[in-house]
Amino acid sequence: MQLILKIIFFMLIFSNTSNAQSKFQSLIEYQNSNIIKPSVKTAPFVINSIQTFNGEISNKFLLAWQLKKLWYRKDDYSIFLVEKHSNTEYATIDLETGKSLGLAKKNTIKQIKPNSGVRRLIGSALVTSQLNSSILINRISSLDSIGRNPKAIHLQPLRNAILKESDTNLKIQMERLERILSVKFEINEVKRIEAIRSFDNDLSLDVRASLNPILNTTLELSKSPPKQGTYAQIIDMKNPSKFNRYQAYDMIVKEGWAIKYITSEMKRSSLIENIKDGEVSGIKIKNLHTNLSRDLAYSRLVNSDLAPKDVTESQIQSAIDGTFFYEKYIEKSPNVILATQQTLNKIKTKVYIARGIDLFLDALSLASIFFLAAIGLAITFGVMGVINMAHGEFIMMGAYTGYLVQQYIPNYTISIILALPIAFAVTFFAGILMERLIIRHLYHRPLETLLATFGVSIALQQLAKNIFGTQARPLTSPDWLGGSMIINDVISISWIRVAILCLSIIFFALLWFTLNKTRLGLETRAVTQNPQMAASMGINPHKINMLTFGLGSGIAGIAGVAIGLFAKVTSELGNDYIVQSFMTVVVGGVGNIWGTLAGAAMIGFLQKSIEWFNPSNTLAAQTFMIVFIIIFIQFRPRGIIALKGRAAGD
Repeated sequence: MQLILKIIFFMLIFSNTSNAQSKFQSLIEYQNSNIIKPSVKTAPFVINSIQTFNGEISNKFLLAWQLKKLWYRKDDYSIFLVEKHSNTEYATIDLETGKSLGLAKKNTIKQIKPNSGVRRLIGSALVTSQLNSSILINRISSLDSIGRNPKAIHLQPLRNAILKESDTNLKIQMERLERILSVKFEINEVKRIEAIRSFDNDLSLDVRASLNPILNTTLELSKSPPKQGTYAQIIDMKNPSKFNRYQAYDMIVKEGWAIKYITSEMKRSSLIENIKDGEVSGIKIKNLHTNLSRDLAYSRLVNSDLAPKDVTESQIQSAIDGTFFYEKYIEKSPNVILATQQTLNKIKTKVYIARGIDLFLDALSLASIFFLAAIGLAITFGVMGVINMAHGEFIMMGAYTGYLVQQYIPNYTISIILALPIAFAVTFFAGILMERLIIRHLYHRPLETLLATFGVSIALQQLAKNIFGTQARPLTSPDWLGGSMIINDVISISWIRVAILCLSIIFFALLWFTLNKTRLGLETRAVTQNPQMAASMGINPHKINMLTFGLGSGIAGIAGVAIGLFAKVTSELGNDYIVQSFMTVVVGGVGNIWGTLAGAAMIGFLQKSIEWFNPSNTLAAQTFMIVFIIIFIQFRPRGIIALKGRAAGD
């Protein structure tokens, strides 16, 4: 019994398959003339008919048709695939089964060659057919293809695919693309307006690219005022900006509403054509050397019907005054135009707000970089009063330390985590060495300190060139810091800058805690304000100065690792940040960690605000910023947050 049921089951499957194949073959035979000699008019119906069958068979046939791989027999117009067997014979292959149908003489068969228009239609059909594929990646690929080159014929297949789609994320993408296609190609005005208004809160570029063409205009002219809602603006011919009055009159002439005015060149040609016996209209050629004589000769030609009549300036002006020049929308529906204008205005407002937020994030990011670069200098210069021109080179040393760590530890995440404490240690001990050998002999002698540290700066740069060369070295960020945090098409910020912002906040908190809540911070502030009194209380001023200078140098090294992740690691890296670091400390308020934070924020936001007016010229923005800071210091020499009390008296 089971054996009989199995036999019946397989017979049913075979009969259904054969039936589908025979129907497909019958369709091909019925439409063979439209397949062999297709046109853009007949092809859509044939393609739609073919796509009603099994997807695999339909797609295989359409692809072969598009790639010009179909052939037909001249005597019965049967269609098949071929493979070359010899110079005179081809092997014919069944379209559905792929089985051989025998050999055919070359002169008895012919290749089917659809034109480019038909091939485009077939290509679009193949794309939309993949929307119903059982394989998810095929549906995604088809949706991407439609998004890159949307057409009206994609709209209905996309709507049908949305009803069948089971993947939630892909369905959302399909629905969004369907609305974009509806904006462009929907015939029903109500549905089109509904699709347009659905993008009120969408700031994506593809949405604006779909909406903007609806408001495209052409220059038109008419004798009566244009209908309200069909034009962008009426051109004021008293102050035309796009064309002059003579060009306007030419447009009127082309419409047949006025006669063409005669140019001086046309008059000259007419005079030359009518020269007889050395004169024109009774005026000797030798007397035609003035405009008055030439105008007289030309007027006589006009009176004799030998030349076209000219128009006067008053006639030109009268024709222009009686004509409306306006920019007419290409879109016919005033309701669609109004909906598009309202939607784009809402989007434009939100784009301005988003650009403001993006500018704020850029400025905050730049401020965090300046703060991280200056926080070490806030200790050595702001707290200790030491002008350290080699601070930028400590930043450079930290960046090179990170590079060296990555040479031995290829895992970028681990190498960056290890590079931070290693860079701190390297620059901490380098700072202690510099303080012991140079700085401690120059306390309270700012000019000598500046010159000495400037010499150290040059020496460290040359040493870096000798060791690493002049070529920039890569300090690679881990993958999880790659790319950007994208909120929309307007607002984005790189993950590296987000990490630097977080690092700046951490170091601000640590430094504030160290200076205000630890014994080292208390002793540092005591030695800075009154070293003699601090020494009498049992504090070793030399040790505190050494540790404080080392701490500031160590933080510069950590800043170097962070900055090296997005900047070029070269021997001149420190030069890019030394000036901004000093400005940050001075503007914020010397000796105040909160002042350093305020100074970094002010400089970062100021530079980005100036760059907003001229984004292509960063150098100009920095120049204006320096000028502003010089003026600012004239009015507030102690900075934004000035020290108060005894500490402010030094």
